Amino acid sequence: MIPKEILKRIRRIDLKTRRLVNDIFSGEYHSVFKGRGVEFSEVREYAVGDDIRTIDWNVTARMNRPYVKLFEEERELTVMLLFDISSSGEFGSVSRLKRDIAAEICAVLAFSAIQNNDKVGLILFTDTIEKFIPPKKGKRHILRILRELLYYKPQDKKTDIAASLEFLLRVTQKRTISFLVSDFIAEGYEKPLAIASKKHDIIPVVITDPREISLPSIGLIELEDAETGEMLLLDTKDMSIIKQFSESAVASIEKRKNIFNSVGLDTIEVSTDTDYLPKLVSFFRRRERRL
Repeated sequence: MIPKEILKRIRRIDLKTRRLVNDIFSGEYHSVFKGRGVEFSEVREYAVGDDIRTIDWNVTARMNRPYVKLFEEERELTVMLLFDISSSGEFGSVSRLKRDIAAEICAVLAFSAIQNNDKVGLILFTDTIEKFIPPKKGKRHILRILRELLYYKPQDKKTDIAASLEFLLRVTQKRTISFLVSDFIAEGYEKPLAIASKKHDIIPVVITDPREISLPSIGLIELEDAETGEMLLLDTKDMSIIKQFSESAVASIEKRKNIFNSVGLDTIEVSTDTDYLPKLVSFFRRRERRL
């Protein structure tokens, strides 16, 4: 049974994100993700008046009489949310944790999708696949997804982005719009990302915190790696240490950006010290301009 405080939180985020969708994102989402137009359905024997450009020459050759391809309009899309619930998401130096912001962004995307009559599915992952909810439509389904985003307790702590992408390829037949929501503190996902992006529209949503890039000068602090438990003692008044920390963080960011650029992916980058709304709006409008 879900505790009352969790139910209240679900209702609060439900109301907030639905309001955002109604006021801001509904039109933006629809204009960017409209469906793929037409899709092959079946073949039938040629009839007088059929467009000869639709003749299926392979079937015609086998049957010794002309057959044409039939197409149907395909509007329905499938949106997959790949949500990183590893322990590094339980960090936030401002007012909110990375995981809380990530969950809210997923809620906005999910409600935008069902308003557009699209299906939505969810993959929760750490260094294993923690939970999979197959794509469906409907408000009740979205509320179930929202509950899992907020309430699910992961069994493991580490991150394996590659495993989540490989799982996506195994459980989906058709092309999806897949939002990969993570802080991307991980290694070894370059090749699976390139492979998955050939079949799916992969959109990385990167959640960061300012203290992952720079540290305040406050003297000795003890840092813990949330995923490994490793402890590190740093003197933040030592400028050489601060510089080394920042340079390492910047190098990681550049590596991540190079990976995304090499595959040609659009990205959404959100920090815990800024509002995510302008970032989402900017992404939608950027995509719309390229259509």
